[in-house]
Amino acid sequence: MREGRRPDPADLGAALFVLALGGLAVWQTIAIPRSPIYAQVGPTLVPWLVAAALLALGALLTASALRGGWSADVTEVAEAPPPNPRSLGLLLAGLLANLVLIVPLGFTVAATAQFVLTAAAFGSRAWLRNLGIAFVVSLGAYVLFVKALGVNIGAGLIEGLFFGVPD
Repeated sequence: MREGRRPDPADLGAALFVLALGGLAVWQTIAIPRSPIYAQVGPTLVPWLVAAALLALGALLTASALRGGWSADVTEVAEAPPPNPRSLGLLLAGLLANLVLIVPLGFTVAATAQFVLTAAAFGSRAWLRNLGIAFVVSLGAYVLFVKALGVNIGAGLIEGLFFGVPD
């Protein structure tokens, strides 16, 4: 950044928001219960790493914002086209589909719907391919979390067909 520039309020706001997220991550990580069965690595390792990364990034962004900011030097922002309402709508529909479908139909159906709508938001028109990929990835994530890690992420229709009665 060039010396003598005034702090950019928008960049400073974004930087302070990242710092606040880091603080929130620290607070929530401290709240995670610890079990004596974990000798070294427990359930708080990744949250601590994320919190540290957010705090470091927030500090670097704050320093940059105080030296004049980073967004004023980005020419891509000035040349970017306006937001695409259809894409934003598809992204929102994907989030809402996940929210509405996860309880009655389970994780696999909800995540598959979100994946397909998100792919469409990014311009993909290969609906059947996206559906197949989404189903395999979602079912794989279900198996990893529920069967391998023992974390229930929402059994439903598909999970019941593949693995019997939902947990």
